[in-house]
Amino acid sequence: MTESKIIENYKNYVIPNYTRNPIVLIKGDGVYVWDENGKRYLDLFSGWAVSSLGHCHSNVARAIQNQAATLVHVPNTFYSEPQGLLAKYISENSFNGQCFFCNSGAEANEAAIKLARIHCSSKGKYKIITMEDSFHGRTLATVTATAQPKYHDGFAPLVEGFTYVPFNDLGEVERAIDDKTCGIMLEPIQGEGGINIADKEYLKGLREICDDGEILLILDEVQSGMGRTGKYFAYQHYDIIPDIMTLAKSLGNGTAIGAMESRKEIAKSLVPGSHASTFGGNPLACAASVAVFETIQSENLLENVTKMGNYAFEQLRNIAKELDIIKEVRGIGLMIGIELKIEASETVKKCMEAGLLLNCTHESVIRFMPQLNVKKEHIDEGLDILKNVLKSVN
Repeated sequence: MTESKIIENYKNYVIPNYTRNPIVLIKGDGVYVWDENGKRYLDLFSGWAVSSLGHCHSNVARAIQNQAATLVHVPNTFYSEPQGLLAKYISENSFNGQCFFCNSGAEANEAAIKLARIHCSSKGKYKIITMEDSFHGRTLATVTATAQPKYHDGFAPLVEGFTYVPFNDLGEVERAIDDKTCGIMLEPIQGEGGINIADKEYLKGLREICDDGEILLILDEVQSGMGRTGKYFAYQHYDIIPDIMTLAKSLGNGTAIGAMESRKEIAKSLVPGSHASTFGGNPLACAASVAVFETIQSENLLENVTKMGNYAFEQLRNIAKELDIIKEVRGIGLMIGIELKIEASETVKKCMEAGLLLNCTHESVIRFMPQLNVKKEHIDEGLDILKNVLKSVN
């Protein structure tokens, strides 16, 4: 099928709720993807941090192939080996909780909201505090939890019970709490909000506030989890433990999967019939995710993230010294934001034309989120393109 025919099918039959680049991607391998015309692109955004092991990693591809030839779907009224094994990997590499599986980050956050409410329902508590510039998903509850008004337009009335406060401000959190507050929900590193990093004392303070007020601390690690920061989960940089944590994106390296993990004493509130997901935890997605964990371990990728993250920061800060157009470089590991002094979408577009895939968020921030197994030569290749583009728009 030709490129024009593929695009025509989208125009005729696919709802245009995405702004799409006029490119048809047909193949991926490692850090590269190719379009219909044979042009190669260096992908240092990893599709919102989804393809964190690179495109078509052999371990994940083999796991999917083997599972697809064995058993693809199991109703959640039965047991299957991949789901239990994946839950074990998540639990043993975090806080020894129990997991619920679904198909996306929004669904994982929806499950977290429902768990927090049902767990506190006997006390009449249902309100959840979230942070300005957050992003938690596109369902009606998670878009309400997302404290960015631009995502709310047209969807009123929103779900009752959410309160918004500034990020990194303990005082505002304390003022927002009342006797109906059941949870505080946030991203340790805000992704869509512009790569904003929670202060260490802030997260520790939230943990203390939650402990003192019998409030649940819910951490959205949909984008920051699975090794992105050099640890399995970003909260592990802060010497705290959440009550509930959500995952998705890189968990399956491209397969559709989300997960919510909760402390066991809280998890028991999600009784049979209270929540479910038909495809959640299916053997295909879980087998892929197990392969992701095993690859991170066997290839020492957490160490590589720290090493390559430090290298990328060093190179980017050198570029920032040379080019006044860069306002700030911030992040942890390979979750990096490059804030410009101008709107960044044109820069990202020109990088794509030059063969580099990045992302613009929060108007002026370029997201740089390479694969966990990225090498120096890939970072150098990408930053050379970015530097030349920034010179042209400066």
